[in-house]
Amino acid sequence: MNAAPIALVTGANKGLGFATARLLAERGLTVLLGSRDAARGEASVAALRSEGLAVELLVIDLTDDDSVAAAAREIDERHGRLDVLVNNAGVLVRRPALEVTAGDMHAEFETNVFGLVRVVHAMLPLLRRAEAPRIVNVSSDSASFAYTADPATMFGQSHESFVYSAAKAAVNMLTLKYALAFAADPALAHVKINAVTPGYTATDLNGFRGTKTPEEGAAAVVEWATAGPDASTGGFFDDAGRVPW
Repeated sequence: MNAAPIALVTGANKGLGFATARLLAERGLTVLLGSRDAARGEASVAALRSEGLAVELLVIDLTDDDSVAAAAREIDERHGRLDVLVNNAGVLVRRPALEVTAGDMHAEFETNVFGLVRVVHAMLPLLRRAEAPRIVNVSSDSASFAYTADPATMFGQSHESFVYSAAKAAVNMLTLKYALAFAADPALAHVKINAVTPGYTATDLNGFRGTKTPEEGAAAVVEWATAGPDASTGGFFDDAGRVPW
């Protein structure tokens, strides 16, 4: 069994996930680079390995039960445990709120919400075996009710992330509910889980309009993914601290 902590980052072949994988590997973790597309994942793994980092490819499609179950079995066979899970993979489809139908919501909720639950559920046996397991659910400033209710913010002025914001708000609630459930289960009470927003980060999710680099956005994600024993659980954070729900 590998002595270095084992981390899985979903959606890590590009953008924020790739930056997160790099920063975790630079901290000495063995990173499983989660990618739905094997070829793209292999290219990303090769790039990080060329920097001398311990990174492995893990093909995983969050929308497919069989794919997620197979990924969990592969981690078990390779490493026997999982120390860090970063649920980063996400989908954003911009459309004015009044044009969105119920059918339009499926794709974003399938990846951003149902996919997250699918992965957490499959990885629980592996996390249970870790000494100090950490889960980070990548959220968004746009999931904050406080920010969205403030007309002075960009979130209070825009409604084109209608579905994405609702999905990430669901992620925040799931994070809190998981934290409560873990605390009530002696076999999982050592798991700490938090929602972390990277802030307005330049990725293809927003057409690279963000004001932060992926590395800057990933910093808070990595801090909570490697948080110590006294760290909070069940919270919503950014690089400056707590974010209002």
